[in-house]
This record gives sequence, structure tokens and C-alpha cells, in this order.
Amino acid sequence: MKTIVLGAGVIGVATAFYLRERGCDVTVVERETDVALETSFANAGVIAPGYVTPWAAPGMPAKILKYLFRPASPLIFRPTLDVAQWRWIGRWLRECELERFRANKQRMQRVAHYSRACLHEFRAAHPFEYRRSHGYLQLFRTGYDVEHAQPALAVLRDAGVPHRELSGAQCVAIEPGLRWARHAPTAGLYLPDDECGDCAAFTRELRVVCERRGVQFRFDTRVSALDVRGGAARGVHVESVQGSETLAANAVVVAAGVDSAALLEPSGVRVPLYPVKGYSATLQVIDDQKAPRAALMDEALKTAITRLGPNLRVAGTAELGDRQATLREQSLRTLLKVLDDWFPHASAPSSAQFWVGRRPMMPDGAPLLGPSGIDHLWLNIGHGSTGWAMALGSGRVVADLVTQRRPEIDLDGLTIARYRG
Repeated sequence: MKTIVLGAGVIGVATAFYLRERGCDVTVVERETDVALETSFANAGVIAPGYVTPWAAPGMPAKILKYLFRPASPLIFRPTLDVAQWRWIGRWLRECELERFRANKQRMQRVAHYSRACLHEFRAAHPFEYRRSHGYLQLFRTGYDVEHAQPALAVLRDAGVPHRELSGAQCVAIEPGLRWARHAPTAGLYLPDDECGDCAAFTRELRVVCERRGVQFRFDTRVSALDVRGGAARGVHVESVQGSETLAANAVVVAAGVDSAALLEPSGVRVPLYPVKGYSATLQVIDDQKAPRAALMDEALKTAITRLGPNLRVAGTAELGDRQATLREQSLRTLLKVLDDWFPHASAPSSAQFWVGRRPMMPDGAPLLGPSGIDHLWLNIGHGSTGWAMALGSGRVVADLVTQRRPEIDLDGLTIARYRG
């Protein structure tokens, strides 16, 4: 079966890997010059299924208002005249109700736990280095943060996810570098089975594995339109330095991140996908003793600090506003403030390399996997800020569906059917 995957981020390359595993002739089409150059490039690197959580959560609207005028904020709202933005916000507000939050979180965790199992299986067969570390520590600055985290903790308990609720002193025992923090944590939550790693480095190595197995990559190639005729996808229309052409296929998988909605809409497939921007700073470690060993999350400012070999990555901020990948000074200051609060002597701020990525976010948080409603056109989109945590599982699920196999997880609430009717 000749299959085309649109997008060479970690989601698209993982999908290509599993499609090839199932015997498909696979071509990946990507407008950039290599894999993982957009949303997968400099994300936090955290694979924490137990922490995977919808942005739409109880109390989140009030929290946005609370932070709206603060200089250091994990949430930034920039209203525009874009109708799609307001339609997305309306859907998002409905998803902040407790029972919907619980259902959405469970859906996301279903994919994320499966994906981690797929990653472990993959790593056993294809060992390579991508700057991994183990364990994930969530830090609470105040009692308010602990109280706000209770719905998420209840989901962890109900799901039987291994975790430990910690005192501030116990947090320091796990991460000794916190001894030099400017303010001691009030409490913490430790997820021992979670991990982090360099998503872009992993994706580049995964590309090598794919190419060895016969997957073709078409870089510097822009998809101008899907080729949909007679109610079925026949391929894609593309443009490159060689000119315009049509690539024929028996199946097309859309995994193009935030550009997926615009690609799908002309064919009548409408998805409530909107870019929520995230920022990161990557810095060199200058004092190993005063730096973190693994991955942490500042719950109050929703900012992760991850150890990636000789580097630290600080990543966070959810900015709902314009669609451009523009660096905002306010967001960058928040990242450096979080690092300075917890690990003030670990690195030099002058070494920071800043990045902004556009996360393809669904209003309810869970991705869209599987059939699009058009024959031979498949979806693997909408993973938001947790694409790295869900990548291999999502890719395997979609590859199973394309090749008419039964997926290993329940897809209830994970397909486009939840937005139909």
C-alpha cells in the first residue's frame, strides 16, 4: 500500500515508522529541510503520562484572569479578530467542567501510557542516545497550588498511576540542587516511572531507522492541497524546487501540526484545532551540583525544567493569540525567572537560546486519531503540548487503522466522532 504522511515532526515520523513496519510503501512530505524543525524542535522533552492533562481544567478560566496582568504568567491571552479563535475559546470553556476534565484527562492518559510502552519496546530493538533521564517532580510553591492540583491527583489515584506526594524537604532529597533555591517548595508530587529526553534528537535518529527500512522523505516540499476525488483521498498536490506535481497514494495521513486544519477544510473536514504557542530556553549547565538531575515542573507557572545531558531546557507558557511564531519578551522573562527561582546557580542566563513553537491544540486536549470521514484520509493531529509523550502510541494506532488492524487501545473519545452530531 502506497502511503503518504504529511509532516515530519515526531508524530509524522513515528507514524511513518509503524506504517513501514506493517508493510506499507511510505513517503513523508515536509516543507522544512529536516525532521523536527518546528513544534518538535525544542519542547520540554517530558514523557510523563501521569501528568498529561488538558489545558481545559476546573478553575483555569479564573486562573487566566488572575495572571492576565502579572509580569510573570504561565498563561497569555491575546484577543484577535480571528473568528476561529473565539469559536475555539467557546468550546474550551465548556470543557473546563470537572467531569469533562476527568474524561478528557483519562483519554489523554490512555494514549500517553500506551505510547510510553511503545517507546520502551522500540528502545529495546533500536537503542540510541537522546539525552534521557528518569523521574518527574512537580513542585508546588504554595498551598493554593496544592489545592488546585487535587482534581489531577484524584485522576492519578483512580487510574493507579504510581506517584508520591512529598513534603518540601522530600523534594530536596530527590533533587539536591534545590538546596540553592531562592524559595523552598511547599510540597511536591513525584512520578517515578516518567522520564524526559530530547525529542528532536530522538526524531532525527528515528528518521535514520526509517530510511534504513525504506521510508522516503521529501523535504523542502509544500503541500498545496489534498487530492480528494469521488469521496476518497487519491494523493496530494505539492510544490517544490522541481515545480508542482501530484503524488498518488492509496492512503494519506495528515500529521502536519497546526497546518492540518487548513489542509483539511477544503475537503469538508473541519476540526477545532488552534495554535497555542509555547516557549523554551536552552542553557548550558555550569555547575552540575546545583543543577537538576532529571525533569521538574513548576506547577504555579506551568514551566518545566529538564536536564538534557550537558544542557538545561526551561519550557512553558501557553499563549493563545496570533498564529505567528514570534518570540515575546514577557514569556522569555517568565522562563528565566522560574529557572532562577529553583536553580539560580545552575547555568548562565547569557547562554540561553530561545525558541517558540506553535502547539496544535484541541479545546478538550485529546488528539484526533484515525478516520477523517473521507475514505483513505487519516488523522494524527491535535496533540497540543504532549505530542512527544503520545508520539509512538499515536503513530502505532493510526498505522494499525490504515492497515486494517485492530488497535491495542480503546479509541472511544479519540476520533473525530466526538465532534460530529
